[in-house]
Amino acid sequence: MWIYEKKLEYPAKVSRPDAKMAKLLLAQYGGPDGELSAALRYLTQRYTMPTGKTKALLTDIGTEELAHLEIIATLIYKLMKDVSLEEIKEAGAAGYYIHHDRALYYTDANGVPWTAAYIQSMGDPVTDLHEDMAAEQKARTTYEHLIQMTDDPDLIDTLRFLREREVVHFQRFGEALNLVQEHYAHRHVF
Repeated sequence: MWIYEKKLEYPAKVSRPDAKMAKLLLAQYGGPDGELSAALRYLTQRYTMPTGKTKALLTDIGTEELAHLEIIATLIYKLMKDVSLEEIKEAGAAGYYIHHDRALYYTDANGVPWTAAYIQSMGDPVTDLHEDMAAEQKARTTYEHLIQMTDDPDLIDTLRFLREREVVHFQRFGEALNLVQEHYAHRHVF
């Protein structure tokens, strides 16, 4: 299985509470292109991968996405921890507060609850890997948008780390796609 080390993959720092930014970070917590969706997508798709290397890659990246989910959750918690009710109202998060207080709940930045419909798993490794590459690009773009929405240097640092991991995942999925295509190109005689 896994060895769980009780520390984040990267420090989740914020300079100050910020309810507006916390609300926006929900995009990567419970949104369609967020970390939860990515983790579950890859951990589901790994079963239909045709090679051990590609199964292992999806397991590794899916597990890392769970670590990223933990970072996002920590950021949201820290951004919300000391905000006043007035700041929550000003952030447009009064409805969220009514239902969840400051607790984390899987929604996107608009309050739409997470759904399993966000996860694609076609059973065709080539299709799934293309989906995965697109998902990583969408997540990268979302992190770029989040970076543009804050001037908090600590938060920006953490978001940049997460953005760069999306780039690495995209590259790794491209390598996996090549492995799968090579696997299908060779005759398998038993």
